[in-house]
Amino acid sequence: MTKVELIDKMAKDAGISKVAASSALTSFMDSTAEELKRQDGKVTLVGFGTFSKVYRKARTGRNPQTGEPIKIGACNVVKFKAGKKLKEAI
Repeated sequence: MTKVELIDKMAKDAGISKVAASSALTSFMDSTAEELKRQDGKVTLVGFGTFSKVYRKARTGRNPQTGEPIKIGACNVVKFKAGKKLKEAI
């Protein structure tokens, strides 16, 4: 499902315009990104899941084409853990 398809579905299900649904989705994405930028940022949607930020240490990897070792720098990554209702729905 693409962002456009999601906006269409949200608008239809909520009985609102596509502009309002797009605005709501954009607000959610922006708010989630802002919260995850914080040092201990975490967004929990009960029943759906939790978005959290995890620090990944620097490590050595391999180039799959040549097999040469390469250095992969440390970075923050977003982790998602599915909630109970989402797990049961799938």
